[in-house]
Amino acid sequence: MGRNTRKRRSSMANKAIAASAALALGGGGLIWANFYASAHESNNNGWSQNQTKAAAAQVATISCPDVGQKLTNVPQNARQGVATELANLDKQITEAYARLASTRQAQAGDSGFVQNAIVGPLKEKRAATIDRIRIDIQRVGGQFNTSLSQLAACTTQNAQTNAGQTGGQQQNGGQQQGGQQQNGGQQQGGQQQNGGQQQGGQQNGGQQQGNGGQGGNGPVAADFVDITKVQGNAQLGVGQNGLPANGNSGSKGSFTTKCGTNGNDNHNTDNVIVAPGVANGAHHLHDYVGNQSNDAFASDQELAAAQTTCQNQGDKSSYFWPVLRLQDGSQDFDQNNDGGGKEGNVGKILQPAQAQLKFVGNKKGNVVAMPTALRIITGDAKAFVNGNANANVNWSCTGFENKVQLHDKYPICPQGSQVVRTTDFQSCWDGQNIDSANHRTHVAFAAADGTCANGFKAIPQLQVRLVYNVPAPKLQNGTVVNPYAVDTFPENLHKPITDHNDFINFFSTNTMNQMVNCINTGKKCQ
Repeated sequence: MGRNTRKRRSSMANKAIAASAALALGGGGLIWANFYASAHESNNNGWSQNQTKAAAAQVATISCPDVGQKLTNVPQNARQGVATELANLDKQITEAYARLASTRQAQAGDSGFVQNAIVGPLKEKRAATIDRIRIDIQRVGGQFNTSLSQLAACTTQNAQTNAGQTGGQQQNGGQQQGGQQQNGGQQQGGQQQNGGQQQGGQQNGGQQQGNGGQGGNGPVAADFVDITKVQGNAQLGVGQNGLPANGNSGSKGSFTTKCGTNGNDNHNTDNVIVAPGVANGAHHLHDYVGNQSNDAFASDQELAAAQTTCQNQGDKSSYFWPVLRLQDGSQDFDQNNDGGGKEGNVGKILQPAQAQLKFVGNKKGNVVAMPTALRIITGDAKAFVNGNANANVNWSCTGFENKVQLHDKYPICPQGSQVVRTTDFQSCWDGQNIDSANHRTHVAFAAADGTCANGFKAIPQLQVRLVYNVPAPKLQNGTVVNPYAVDTFPENLHKPITDHNDFINFFSTNTMNQMVNCINTGKKCQ
């Protein structure tokens, strides 16, 4: 088995990087095509390269309902088939996007081309795929909501109609409060308009092309803020989370596991939780620490028998998150790969300077052991188009973490300070399932006092703190020079709100029991 990518990263300078296609996990989302027509360069993906003669930009979107989010009651023995069909929906969107990118002249000459040649056929393909999902579910005795068949149709938009605000984003973004923006990070005041897209212009070095960033699909200047100018706030998290894990009561101990910073370059663009058996199911690159056999095709048995980078060999758990990149005009090893440059994730991959993995207790009482192979996803890789309901993001700088936590902004840190990504996972478990159809409902966040609702049980809460040495971007005339950004589904435009984190528990029984004992007795163990 094994298709994890372990390749040494290169830093070949290339100041003109391909713009991006948009895919969406679960068969929904926006297709975003940013085209710079050039008379002499175009690759097979429809993207112009070496854009020294770039002409006017043409931007188009196709918005498709997210089928995967609606499938919350899929029988266990139908989930693999359903996951495969959801991946087919993603592939169909990808193919539709590629056609958008390769038919610029036809679109300019025929106002009905996109609808007749792209959107119409896409609807037919999606309808057939959704029907196969119905068959998979009903074949094993499950119930299928027939209204899901209505999700086949997609709609078209362009950048001037606030594209990128579907899925619960509020138009024009709301107001800023203490440096934080609500509802997806849309900003007024001339910095960011039309759903977060910046139109026109091309900065030397290709850093700020149309929609921004080295790949042309973000980030933009309005995604960054000088942290020294942000009013302090004490609240951590956004969406369902936002509470410190434990206080002066309950289970006050902690357990820290040291698993390195992915110095061996263990990467892939899979996600075995949401897209098992599907190569490139994440459509962006992950860092992996701990378990070294995690890819789309890994079984629980293979994960349990894997090697681990953790110092404590009783921890074979898998910890993975999207990589952070410096968009400085350079390429990395995946520039021409799916999930990498072919999908707008470009620039130099940054290895964390620190990756701190800590489990803490519950404010109200004791915690119970996590079951083997428990899967937890926190945050939403598509929060920019889906809305903030599942967002769980904290960005800050060393020296500022106890004062400022950002959710929809990347921090520009002062000299001597490092960028910090912090994630607190769900810490209530339903007591039965290691996963759920939508990969969320089997776990939940605790209430303010530590209570787990609906009969759920408190489990150790995983806290992940990632620290990076990042050269500070510069904001110049409404553009950002040398930005950094987290890898995303391309339609999410590398927005900071899309940061997310994944965990699969493969602690040995003895080590898990040691963790629980440490936490419940107030010890600090590692």
